[in-house]
Amino acid sequence: MTSEPIESLGRLKEQLRKLPGIGPRGAERIAFHILREPKPYAEALVAAINDVKNKIIHCRTCFNLTERDPCPICADPRRDHAEIWVVEQPKDVLALEATGMVRAVYHVLMGHIAPLDGVGPEHLTIDALVKRVKAGGVREVVLALNPTLEGDGTALHIRSLLADTGVSVTRPARGLAVGSQIEYANVAMLESAIRGRTPM
Repeated sequence: MTSEPIESLGRLKEQLRKLPGIGPRGAERIAFHILREPKPYAEALVAAINDVKNKIIHCRTCFNLTERDPCPICADPRRDHAEIWVVEQPKDVLALEATGMVRAVYHVLMGHIAPLDGVGPEHLTIDALVKRVKAGGVREVVLALNPTLEGDGTALHIRSLLADTGVSVTRPARGLAVGSQIEYANVAMLESAIRGRTPM
């Protein structure tokens, strides 16, 4: 004799399986964890999910995620607003902010140009970036895009659009990672390291 399925638990596992990186077993473990926790835990989880969906918006200036518009970074007068770091996704802003080394402002493209996936410049916030630069007051645009074929192509496209603005367009240095060994580096990494070498 088999036990009757618990519909609510099944629905929870089905929704959890839709999360990236969560398989059937992982979904089951999370579902039973939620089931074991006190009811206030589940209510707080639901409230947090609702807040993310209902309160977070895109900053009208940089398109980063925020609950206030403009976002705290764009609204901060201590930031160097003449320097814009262009990134692909909001999570890239989090990574750069974690270093504590960027005191500029950002512009989030919301992706990269990928013709094979049907993503063209018109699907990104590139036009808004160009307008922002041409409005004046910008000294440097740092294209901090991922070192991929798509990232490089997007960077080249943006550089061509900004060519007549007189604004300096740069990219962060690339090459050997800190703590890595030359013998394990691939050719592309070594080429970038050699081209981007700096005096000591």
